[in-house]
Amino acid sequence: MKMSLRWYGEGNDSVTLKQIRQIPGVKGVITSLYNTTPGEVWTVEGIKAMQKTVADGGLEIYGIESVNVHDEIKSAGKNRDLYIKNYIESLENLGKCDVHLVCYNFMPVFDWTRSNLAKERADGSTVLAYDQREVDKIDPNNLAESIDKMSNGFILPGWEPERMGKIKELFDEYKDVNNERLFENLVYFLKAIMPTCDKYNIDMAIHIDDPVWSVFGLPRIITHKEAILKLMEAVPNTHNGVTLCTGSLSSNPKNDIPEIIRSLKGRIHFAHVRNTFHEAEGVFEESAHLSCDGSLDMYAIMKAFHEIGFNGVIRPDHGRMIWDEVAMPGYGLYDRALGANYLLGLWEAIEKQAK
Repeated sequence: MKMSLRWYGEGNDSVTLKQIRQIPGVKGVITSLYNTTPGEVWTVEGIKAMQKTVADGGLEIYGIESVNVHDEIKSAGKNRDLYIKNYIESLENLGKCDVHLVCYNFMPVFDWTRSNLAKERADGSTVLAYDQREVDKIDPNNLAESIDKMSNGFILPGWEPERMGKIKELFDEYKDVNNERLFENLVYFLKAIMPTCDKYNIDMAIHIDDPVWSVFGLPRIITHKEAILKLMEAVPNTHNGVTLCTGSLSSNPKNDIPEIIRSLKGRIHFAHVRNTFHEAEGVFEESAHLSCDGSLDMYAIMKAFHEIGFNGVIRPDHGRMIWDEVAMPGYGLYDRALGANYLLGLWEAIEKQAK
């Protein structure tokens, strides 16, 4: 198992590579070319420049999050095949640069949704939170503006202004896309890129939908055990795998996360691990990684990863904002560093117990 941290790059992230390197047990980062737009080809020159920056910081790139999938691929628009061709070229260039892990999602319009990016908890920390009652009051055309006001001045992944400025057109693009059609479009995309993944040994790891139910009437298809296994069976190539995000899965408390992990042996290529606290159905907030701070049994989750022989990349997902830090919501340094070492401590104990 490789512990990592997500890093948004110079000029985009308040956290430096020097700080990440000082977190015990973290030797690499998950990053991306954040100056590219969905559908644009990633160049070898751009990838190598990114690698040099990270290497100069004393770390290595463990994987990419994300090579974003263009909406015309998701909606089967008229330029779908052109954008798939561009995606394949980006994968080829990553493979040539010895990058072999790509996290992506297939969620229409919004990559993730929250109603509050800075809910204050009893200890004075702030967290990302979701309340369906509040979301139901929101006009989706105004959601991007609302999120932007809570962003601490950072551009949030999946909420880039250029794309969100076309929100009405995006909703129009998906008006005839239901769960079945979205699934078909995903399978079409994966079958098209698998030969390239085979050639360059690239693992594609689809992220769980966040949250795992329809928001603003948009389809959601990567939501629970049966849905994930359906995709694994539809494209049985082992390069077609999962980013197992405990936080996203836990948005529905009925998801048995340790059991889902065990059912996906050999198909989990990447893991986002965080804890959440559930107040009621459709109402949850993110918490510290420690089991007793939320609703998840983090020991049972890490033990399940160990049982399936998981040796991929893991990162502590969204952290609380603590100790007066000002950073991209969910992506401060301090609580993610605490989370990384809590997870590493659990892993060490589980390994020693197994021996």
